[in-house]
Amino acid sequence: MLSAVTCCFHFNVVHSALFSVSAVGAGEACNFAAYMFAPATLVTPLGALSVLISAVLSSHLLGEVLNVVGKLGCFLCVLGSILLVIHAPQEQEVTSLRDMTNKLLEPGFLVYMSFVLVLCAVLVLYFSPRFGPSNILVYISICSLLGAFTVSSVKGLAIAINTVMYDISVLANPLTWILLLTLIVSIVTQVSRKIILLPFSGHLQHPAGLPHLYYVLFTSVVLSTSIILFQEWRSMKPVDVVTTLGAFLVIVVGVAMLHLFKELQVGGPSPPH
Repeated sequence: MLSAVTCCFHFNVVHSALFSVSAVGAGEACNFAAYMFAPATLVTPLGALSVLISAVLSSHLLGEVLNVVGKLGCFLCVLGSILLVIHAPQEQEVTSLRDMTNKLLEPGFLVYMSFVLVLCAVLVLYFSPRFGPSNILVYISICSLLGAFTVSSVKGLAIAINTVMYDISVLANPLTWILLLTLIVSIVTQVSRKIILLPFSGHLQHPAGLPHLYYVLFTSVVLSTSIILFQEWRSMKPVDVVTTLGAFLVIVVGVAMLHLFKELQVGGPSPPH
């Protein structure tokens, strides 16, 4: 009887693990597709919608209370996302692998990526073994920083895929395979770290806080990478730049309201007379 229960338990654990890996992998694949066909300044901030969905599902499935302030935060996330869709850049300056190579070799971007790479190495090799099991911020920081490599690789591969339709010689370009290898390594590392994050959610008092932390860090890194590498802002009108920045701040405020004020009791019982 005990062996049957044990086998059933292990069966459920294995299936849960496989489902978790599949879900995380599917999410990364969707991110890959989105970054291929849309500007990073549009795709990344729209991740606030995942924070909104997480808050709503946590309210229904995990019994967390979504108060008035939280609902207002949800509204701000939706409002900011709509403004971003309307005013985000519509075109890319980089249209060939030669242009992509020039962008990647610019001194400012090389310095930025070197800093990100060193920081990732320090987090993975030093902080992760020592502080990772007790500090969730270590794994979230690793996943967020790797977003810089993911976005730049995806954009380059999108150009290669579009070019190979009429010029097969693009497959002989070393940059194509360098970008593919970089993308695979960054995605595998992100997926593995996100799977490590899954047990944390079961022990946190408010597991819905994980997407909030990850969203803020990941969005900041990816937007910084996009600004430095692709300079998408140059093709935008001043009013669109201001509105896009304002919309992102609105989303950040909405996310903060969802996370910081979830314990606030609004409209509690009236004091006794």
